[in-house]
Amino acid sequence: MATRNPASYRPNTALDLLRLPGIGALLRHRWGRLPGQMLLTLVALALIIDGFTGPQEPARNLATVAPWVQYRGLVVVVLLLVGNLFCMSCPFALPRTLAKRLSLSGRRFPRPLRNKWLALTGLFGLFFIYEWLDLWSSPALTAWVIVAYFVASFVLEAFFTESAFCKYVCPLGTFNFVYSTLSPTQIGVKNSAVCVSCVGKECVNGNYAPQPIIRADTIPVAGTDETVVKTITHGPQGTLGCGTLLFAPQISSNLDCTFCLDCVRACPHANVGLMTRTPGRELAQPGAWPQRWDVSLLPVMLTFIGLTNAFAMVPPVYELQRWLVEVAGLRSEFLVLLLIFVVGNLLLPVAAVTITAQIGRALTNMRKRLPLRATVAAFAPAFVPLGFGIWFAHYSFHFLISPLSIIAVFQEFLGMTGAWEQLSGGLSLDAIGLLQVVALIGGWAWSAWIVQRAARRLYGRRGFVGQLPWMLLLLVVLLIAVQIFSQPMEMRGTEFLFG
Repeated sequence: MATRNPASYRPNTALDLLRLPGIGALLRHRWGRLPGQMLLTLVALALIIDGFTGPQEPARNLATVAPWVQYRGLVVVVLLLVGNLFCMSCPFALPRTLAKRLSLSGRRFPRPLRNKWLALTGLFGLFFIYEWLDLWSSPALTAWVIVAYFVASFVLEAFFTESAFCKYVCPLGTFNFVYSTLSPTQIGVKNSAVCVSCVGKECVNGNYAPQPIIRADTIPVAGTDETVVKTITHGPQGTLGCGTLLFAPQISSNLDCTFCLDCVRACPHANVGLMTRTPGRELAQPGAWPQRWDVSLLPVMLTFIGLTNAFAMVPPVYELQRWLVEVAGLRSEFLVLLLIFVVGNLLLPVAAVTITAQIGRALTNMRKRLPLRATVAAFAPAFVPLGFGIWFAHYSFHFLISPLSIIAVFQEFLGMTGAWEQLSGGLSLDAIGLLQVVALIGGWAWSAWIVQRAARRLYGRRGFVGQLPWMLLLLVVLLIAVQIFSQPMEMRGTEFLFG
């Protein structure tokens, strides 16, 4: 399969969002992230306090309403329209900043763990625990999850020099990484020649040093044959550089980018920006993602986890659980849910893409010429739009059924009387249902287009035949999703508002 130099994936630099008046200057500033981080940290502390001390009724507690209803509904919209803004303002990054100062003389994350397997395990575990322990209905347990996040992020950042928690562990960040690949923004450079001449590579290495260091770079002037000598200073006020070890001119994907903008602040030549691009551009570009099983299975498994997570909230899941108890003799809810999750989120996605890839290779006579891993890697990005449509359909339901109820919850948190009658309204079920159908069909159409591009690139003249198994798989997933969302869904976190 033909690949291109990663530099060819640089986004369209017609608009650098960091050059916009006001907001651009704020984000480029050394403390540009701090307002967002402080705000979300205060929110996280409020969730912990209310989770431990507030009413344990889920619909009246910030710890359950804010993360399981409000956040999830908002984050999918922000990811699609702007990018990974949550990781940019992540509340767990404030204590992590202190930890990074402690880890400068530390070691890198163990090589066998520098992949997405831990993140996949975390995603599986988080959604399993969510169902098994009913996190959505337990403010105290949700508060403990938030505390665990703070502790885990601090400990990992203190022990390792890179941002291991963000890149390899965090389930929420991994979800954001995958679906920010649909967004219309990406970190990019303005002049790649400047990056070639740059000695320090501060975008990835940072410009922080315990003691001041001064050096000189000879940098080409854009559009001319001239060069200019620029003095570069490192010191205690500097930036640590990219926590996930991305080199700005070689960034081909949003997959590991936290949008922290440390690369922008550390670059001594003002050559890095937050650029606009065609939404989802990387999903149709060969070589934008590494050809590894962990990366390829990530969007596929997230799609199936989305189906399972939604299926767990509709009536047929209880029929399936009763059948497992009666036929398989499973008397433990833990074992019943574990079996459903293992089959639905592990065995089915792995078997589905493996069998589909094998059929496609057989139909195009490419079994000997094209490895299975390369085939799956070429089509795996096609699961991102459809998977996003599934998550959007699910999260938008919970969010839009009562989007303003969070205000009443916050009023009660402050000791006021919640204005439930005035704030409990939302979109009608018919309107939400229409939005869900649009999201699912739109995601499927986008995915189908990516499959068509990948098949034509891989199989050439046999591309039409080679795409058929993948089109069928996507269609089956779409039909299952439509069937699930046509069922009445539990109004978790908002039950008392609707009796």
